[in-house]
Amino acid sequence: MAKVLLKFKEAVIREIPLDRDVITIGRKADNDIVIDNQAVSGYHARIKKEGNNIFIEDANSLNGTYINGQKISKGELHNSDVVLIGVHTLDVILEKERETEDKSFALRGRSMDETVVIGAEDKKKILASQDKEKPEILGGFIVIEGSTEKRDYLLKERVTTIGKEDGAGIPLKGFFAPKVAALINRRKEGYFITPAGGKTLKVNGQKVDHKYDLKDGDIIEAGGLKLQYYVKE
Repeated sequence: MAKVLLKFKEAVIREIPLDRDVITIGRKADNDIVIDNQAVSGYHARIKKEGNNIFIEDANSLNGTYINGQKISKGELHNSDVVLIGVHTLDVILEKERETEDKSFALRGRSMDETVVIGAEDKKKILASQDKEKPEILGGFIVIEGSTEKRDYLLKERVTTIGKEDGAGIPLKGFFAPKVAALINRRKEGYFITPAGGKTLKVNGQKVDHKYDLKDGDIIEAGGLKLQYYVKE
């Protein structure tokens, strides 16, 4: 069954089956998925079924809705997608896609007309061996300038926010500090950072308005902070 896991800092708060045509998300109590956090609008977003596909649509929220770090007005959901709502995440689990992936995971045989299908157990072994060959990158930020709680932040979460809202991975101080200044997504191959809600984000002195893949030594300016990204050995 298709479902989403509502999470806060990797802790699962609730599991919600996607068994309705429309599921609303927001801070107000009459939503189907209630997220009691000031970063979330009263009626923030809605998940909708359209035929055999599932979409999420932003409801003109203040802080926006993000799929895998990309701000969207409407986007199709796929298995393993991570949706950011305020400082909470929704992990998407679509069982049908998983079954399709298992059936289609195959290697070409010697003949161009032959396809050798790999069983689920063999597939796990192959993917596990690839994981061993390519260890997951772990990185962090050192604060060069600006006011925050620490001087070194290790980025262990799948999504880390820079902002002044409760639960932000890199909390900002000051009355005029933005609720969410930028988002950092962690993937096996590394991290990328995205500006949030039209906020200014600079990388190595250049303004960026889209997803940026972080490299060791990059200098980031967001929400009044200047940070240097590093890859932990």
